[in-house]
Amino acid sequence: MIVTGPLSSGRQAPGLPRLPTPPTGWPIGSYGTYEEAQRAVDYLADNDFTVQDVTIVGVDLMLVERVIGRLSWGRVLGTGALSGAWFGLFVGLLLGMFNSSQGMSYAPVLVGLIAGVLFGVVFAALSYASSRGRRDFSSASQLVAGRYDVLCQPRNAEKGRDLLAKLAMGRSG
Repeated sequence: MIVTGPLSSGRQAPGLPRLPTPPTGWPIGSYGTYEEAQRAVDYLADNDFTVQDVTIVGVDLMLVERVIGRLSWGRVLGTGALSGAWFGLFVGLLLGMFNSSQGMSYAPVLVGLIAGVLFGVVFAALSYASSRGRRDFSSASQLVAGRYDVLCQPRNAEKGRDLLAKLAMGRSG
């Protein structure tokens, strides 16, 4: 799995291994949150450091599931109707745009919307009923690390460690 930034294309960057490979390098910093590790690498980049030699490694990984709320029939059916409506609207717009008559026809949009809501409600109800109350809550999951180490290739590790020490002293002083 390749995790990319918001503006990257998702293609394999040159020099990165194609298969999952343990990270290499010397530790130059350790942080309690990903935001702190990201800030450290950003600081290195702002100081003309060769950040291509740097890797952020999450250590002591945990899967954290945060409960958002209780599920009820109303919430399940409402969510199903809404997601079905979006899909039905999309299909209806496509059918309306490519209709053989002149101009945009709104009848396919309306039919798509109604059919989408109907199917969304039916599928959500079937899915919720099949769980038989075993999972009556909604949640969001995240993969979180206990700490985040910043590693650097040995050729620049000492310079990176010195820069990050300056960053730490600037924050505490």
